[in-house]
Amino acid sequence: MLRKWNIAFLLVVGMLSPSFVFAQTATGAQRSAVEMIRDEGMNRSQAMATMKYLSDVIGARLTNSPAQRRSNNWTREQLEKWGMKNSIVDPWGEFGKGWELRRYTASVNANGEFVAFRAFPKAWSPSTNGAITGDVVFVDATDEAGLEKYKGKLKGAVVLTMPERPVEPGFKPIATRVSDEELAKLDAAKPNDNVQLNRGRPAGAPGGAQAFNARKMRFYFEEGVAVLVDPSMGTDSGTIRVMGASPAPPPVTTTPTPGGPGAGNPSAGMRVYSKNAPPTIPQLVAETEQYNRMYRLVKQGLPVKMTVDLAVKFFDDDLQGYNTIAEIPGTDLKDEVVMVGGHLDSWHSGNGSTDNGAGVTMAMEAMRILAATGVKPRRTIKIGLWTGEEQGLLGSRGWVAKNLGQLGDGSDAAAFAAMAGTGAASINKKPGYDKFSAYYNLDNGTGQIRGINMQGNEQLRPIFREWFGPFKDLGASTVTVNSVGGTDHQAFDGIGLPGFQFIQDPIEYFGRTWHTTQDVADRTLEEDMKRSAVIMAAFAYNTAMMDSVLPRKNPATAAYASFTSNFDLMALNDEMEFRRMGLRQQWCGQDVTSEMISDDIPLFLTLTARHDGVRHNH
Repeated sequence: MLRKWNIAFLLVVGMLSPSFVFAQTATGAQRSAVEMIRDEGMNRSQAMATMKYLSDVIGARLTNSPAQRRSNNWTREQLEKWGMKNSIVDPWGEFGKGWELRRYTASVNANGEFVAFRAFPKAWSPSTNGAITGDVVFVDATDEAGLEKYKGKLKGAVVLTMPERPVEPGFKPIATRVSDEELAKLDAAKPNDNVQLNRGRPAGAPGGAQAFNARKMRFYFEEGVAVLVDPSMGTDSGTIRVMGASPAPPPVTTTPTPGGPGAGNPSAGMRVYSKNAPPTIPQLVAETEQYNRMYRLVKQGLPVKMTVDLAVKFFDDDLQGYNTIAEIPGTDLKDEVVMVGGHLDSWHSGNGSTDNGAGVTMAMEAMRILAATGVKPRRTIKIGLWTGEEQGLLGSRGWVAKNLGQLGDGSDAAAFAAMAGTGAASINKKPGYDKFSAYYNLDNGTGQIRGINMQGNEQLRPIFREWFGPFKDLGASTVTVNSVGGTDHQAFDGIGLPGFQFIQDPIEYFGRTWHTTQDVADRTLEEDMKRSAVIMAAFAYNTAMMDSVLPRKNPATAAYASFTSNFDLMALNDEMEFRRMGLRQQWCGQDVTSEMISDDIPLFLTLTARHDGVRHNH
């Protein structure tokens, strides 16, 4: 038996040392509750019904589109029907204009042959105002002198924006699960120091390639180009990856308004969906193989004409963005909060099923399971279904700033200074900050949970290890110190609060469905979603039953998660500098290249650093 002074000593050490954690063993009642959660989720699941309604009935949910607004209302009503309390559609701040595709056709006359052109319009592209026909041109220029050759020759033209993209045979399977060997490496990963991001070329000296690409875009506007066509990036075999249109380039003399969009970053400019954004050029993404053929014909000097008929509608009656929020009230610790969630918005060429209808389905199903079992969590368990994630984690960041806290004064300048290490990373806390325990996110497709990323917080290993105990037979047990980025847990992690993305089996996520025309309900797996919903519900419940909130990281380690809405780190560190520093990019949990990221997304939110073969987000 410990003497009283020994107990007191241990309590003091525990309070003074954040790494000293009392691993709480689950009580018999908690184990029984987890068994009830598993039984409800595996035997009476409603996950597939939720998925099919979101995907088939509501469809694609581009931020601030009519369909996305319908999804807000439907999820609120559904959660309320399942017994959630305080179910609301909650404004998070101004986003900008909604957009909806009304009509689209494209065809090519290739050296006398009619070809139905397989392509898809980028979001927020303007209408062509009826069918237009123009010569297909590739602007083969790498400097200003090269552009001179095309002056006066591009009015009404359809411009191919890139060279031919190589297509390789698909010897490797697209659909995969995380192997035991890969999971073991993740589990054994060690913490690493953060990588400073403020190295590279001096501010105000953007990389040559990026600067010239911006110049080419301005040149297309000046010359009156009718349509811009990109090849699909990272996909082939008929799958097309589509995101947002590039905005109209700002005048060269533009000076950002202090504290406004682009403050401290002259290259940032206005987003294509911003309320005062000028119209851009209609833009398409083409099936890679068709794009390559058009490119080769044009390079041979053969005549190619394209006809495009694009009709869209913009919506500016309500510029606010909205999340769906609901809760299961707690008992003795009801003022404290545990949260689950995922982003409700999607891109528009598919139905938003794996990105992120699956995550929404699993989070909603987790809440339904908890309500159906009748468990009584000590803390309040909330669900957040975010919008604007695809444009930069906007909805989750807005909710966090409104309810929990923000870096510095909340300005872009303060957040960037904290990220770059040139300013104090002070966190201005809201009343809910100290009462917030954890946020659990799902945004990596339909694949089942295989483990969790601790975001560098090694104190959590024994806790999470125990919580995965009942699910080892499902192949879910990996606990890694790894940090990942590009999705909504960053909104919490960035201000020092526990926020986590689960490790999921990739299935076909990046190879086929991520932001593509194949992001449809047929590509989702019911059994995987059932398992993930059960595990998410169990983690939320266990967190809600602890005697204290989850242990937190030292706030200094969160300084790199920056939450400015308009700052583009690529203006300071180009692709070569990223590679020299060991940095890569990640979005929605996927490793990407800068070419795959929409111009509407702040690229610094995608940065990851690779150590020991494992990627870490900073």
